[in-house]
Amino acid sequence: MDIEPEDLILVAVVKSTRDLEIARVLGWYRIPVATAPKTLRVDWLAFYQSAAFGEEKWSVRHICPVRGFELARRGELLRDEPDHVRAEEPYFKLMLGPMRSLPRPIPARRWRWVTLLFTTGERLAGAHDLTDLRVPASDTQDRLWGLLRERGE
Repeated sequence: MDIEPEDLILVAVVKSTRDLEIARVLGWYRIPVATAPKTLRVDWLAFYQSAAFGEEKWSVRHICPVRGFELARRGELLRDEPDHVRAEEPYFKLMLGPMRSLPRPIPARRWRWVTLLFTTGERLAGAHDLTDLRVPASDTQDRLWGLLRERGE
C-alpha cells in the first residue's frame, strides 16, 4: 500500500522510545479520549519524535497505515502500569499496520510543540520541514476539510 496524495494523515507526538516500539512491534498507538481529534478515520499515522529520541528528536521518520480503532482504558493497554494516575481513563487504541520509515526524515528545523496535526499524502511527500506539513489557508485546506467531511465527522 502506497501513500496516495489524497490520503489523510494524522501526525502524532511519540514521547518515548517505548511507545514507538509498541507501535512497531505490537501494532497500536494510544490517544487519550479527552484530547483526541474529532476524527480518527485516517489512512496513516505518522510519528513526530520528541526530545526523548536524542539525535532523532523533533522529526517525523516513521509512518503506519491505520487499520481501525477501539476504546480501552489506559490500564488495559499498559498492564505493567496498573497504578498509573490515568489507568482508568478512556483512550482510543489505533490498530496499525506495518511501520515504514520515510525515505527522508522530516525535521523541525526549530523546536515545535506538536501533539496532533492533520496533513495529506501530498504534503508529506513534499515536506522538507515540519512546517511544510501544515495545510495552508488555501484550496489545499478546503480539500483537507473535504476529506474530513467525507469520513462523516
